[in-house]
Amino acid sequence: MSLMILGPAPATREHAPAPEPASPGWAARCRRRAARLLDRGDREALWLYLLTRISLWGTAYCTRLLFPDRPGAREPAPLLTAFERWDWHHYLHIARDGYFPGPMGSGATYGDNREAFFPGFPMLLRAVHTVVPHWTVAGLLISLVAGAVAVVALGRTARWYTAHAEAGRRTVLFFLVSPCAVFLVAGYTEALFLALALPAWLAALRHHWALAALLTALATTVRVSGLFLAAALAVHLVAATRAGGRLRALPWLALPAAPLLLYGGYLAAHTGDWTAWKHAQERGWYRTFHLPWDAWSATWEAAFGDRHPTGYALMFQAELLAMVVGIVLLCVLARRRLWPEAAYLGLTLAALGTSYWYMSLPRSTLLWWPLWVGLAALSLRRPRVKAVYLCLAGPLTTILAVTFLSGRWAG
Repeated sequence: MSLMILGPAPATREHAPAPEPASPGWAARCRRRAARLLDRGDREALWLYLLTRISLWGTAYCTRLLFPDRPGAREPAPLLTAFERWDWHHYLHIARDGYFPGPMGSGATYGDNREAFFPGFPMLLRAVHTVVPHWTVAGLLISLVAGAVAVVALGRTARWYTAHAEAGRRTVLFFLVSPCAVFLVAGYTEALFLALALPAWLAALRHHWALAALLTALATTVRVSGLFLAAALAVHLVAATRAGGRLRALPWLALPAAPLLLYGGYLAAHTGDWTAWKHAQERGWYRTFHLPWDAWSATWEAAFGDRHPTGYALMFQAELLAMVVGIVLLCVLARRRLWPEAAYLGLTLAALGTSYWYMSLPRSTLLWWPLWVGLAALSLRRPRVKAVYLCLAGPLTTILAVTFLSGRWAG
């Protein structure tokens, strides 16, 4: 009776069936696939990225407590309010309402100069919003995923230029703790542009011209800087051709111009002006053409004169510093005969350095991948460079992060 309750006797060892191998669980399969796609350097880059995202979110949480929206407020503002600053409203209005939401006469433009912003990010934001109902969360999600792609591509780019095993991680570290890195976490275009531009550059380094041109075209839908990247690809292709390559890939380099032509045609259909995006920048942000020395002089006066409050003077001082860094970097690239990288940076400096005064140059440094690769390479040769950089960048990064997340500018 007791034997019946306990069930049949177990089979002997020599007659026992061979156990079937246990199938790996879903998590294990995901880890295996990730290991095939991402090497150790990629995983280290993503780990740094995760840590800095947690840090910025913690800063956002504390900032809303220290800087309430209303004087004497007893309750902090919602956490997501910290990321709804400045240019975010332009992207939100375009994604939600379009470029021309109301009835307007021929040749008219919308009042907030939203035509200045290229459609790539707003279109993606609208698409993600169909799945994620909250607009701000949708924008943050885009930047979160795009930033992860960007840091992996940046680390791989650094390892392409520098054989040192630490190069990728050091480059990503310098990039993520840079003063303007806060713009990578918000619903802005920098992360998305880099997620397209850096893989495009990697493809070009490997002479995959069709893929490089396609990714560059997508980057051009996000920012006009995609055209500067296209010029760098052209220089790189010419150099590869001289080294024994072929010109069969040359027609692909016309592809990045297509988004600009399509966007210009769309604007012309509504305003009669193919370059309405440029004229909107001129109206809203003083981006009318001026000679480089005139732009420097106007920025210097704004930085050290008495025309503006101290907070805005500090902003223009940062613009001047970024221009100096860019010029020094351009000279280094030219000296080392890195002509494609020099072409990209030179066109960027020319575009930003010929306005009435400098604007958005510090933010633009996020897109200068030769800067971060070069700093990392220098720090590997001279270890003190790392300590100097972190000591200088740390306070500036904190100040700018608090300024952006609080929505205030000291005056």
